[in-house]
Amino acid sequence: MRVQQWAGFSLKAPLLFSVLRCGNSRGSSCCSSAPRCCWRRKHVVGFSSRSYSAGSEVVMAEEAKKLAAYAAVDNHIQNNQIVGVGSGSTIVYAVDRLAERVRQEKLKIICVPTSFQARQLILKHGLSLSDLDRHPELDVAIDGADEVDASLTLIKGGGGCLTQEKIVAGCAKHFVVIADYRKDSKALGQQWKKGVPVEVIPMAYVPVSRTIARRFGGEAVLRMAVSKAGPVVTDNSNFILDWKFEHAQNWKEVNTAIKMIPGVVETGLFVGMAERVYFGMEDGSVKIRDPPVN
Repeated sequence: MRVQQWAGFSLKAPLLFSVLRCGNSRGSSCCSSAPRCCWRRKHVVGFSSRSYSAGSEVVMAEEAKKLAAYAAVDNHIQNNQIVGVGSGSTIVYAVDRLAERVRQEKLKIICVPTSFQARQLILKHGLSLSDLDRHPELDVAIDGADEVDASLTLIKGGGGCLTQEKIVAGCAKHFVVIADYRKDSKALGQQWKKGVPVEVIPMAYVPVSRTIARRFGGEAVLRMAVSKAGPVVTDNSNFILDWKFEHAQNWKEVNTAIKMIPGVVETGLFVGMAERVYFGMEDGSVKIRDPPVN
């Protein structure tokens, strides 16, 4: 068993990570050197799981995000790659680790963002910024998710960046997802209760909302902004509907059908796209899930 230490990694104390063999691996990885394994935190001086109070759930979740992000970056990023950089709170840790590796290992990495937030993170860390005009083919894209089911179908778009996220993921040879334990579900809707985001042309949000509810049940609600009056406006100047579905669906068919409704730009359903998901767990381990073997 190989033990790896990342100094200063924990939000609570230094952590030791032992590599454990997972039983759910299959096929080849997007990085031939990527271990089929998970990291497990060993308790060391100053840390105890009992030290978490009831109000420390946020701290635990943030640490889990960091665990997943670091594991994914260490397993899938190599020199001379074009990397798609996702959006959201978990990707912040991935960019931190990417920048650290670029400095320490003198890696030559070019980053393509999925949002204004991702672009700012890339610039903040002094990483090389590009776009799909100059680099339409990416080696790997790393992004978060709002929920992941047992088949690696994702709900994304809680942060409103679903369209650009899906475009970048679709341009990548390998799409890797990072998340904390709260995003792990057997079926979509089990954990994430805010529905499936659907980006729409502003003039079409009412007819699209009515069509989705009529054809698939539930309700599709216009997402309203918190710090401004009116609806959320995406980086593409569109609106977002959150479709709160009532029951499990054939997500591949539903995704295609919704996208065919006039006025729909994109959905937050990522079906058959993720190659691997890293979940940071409550106990300090990182659980790796690959798509099921058909």
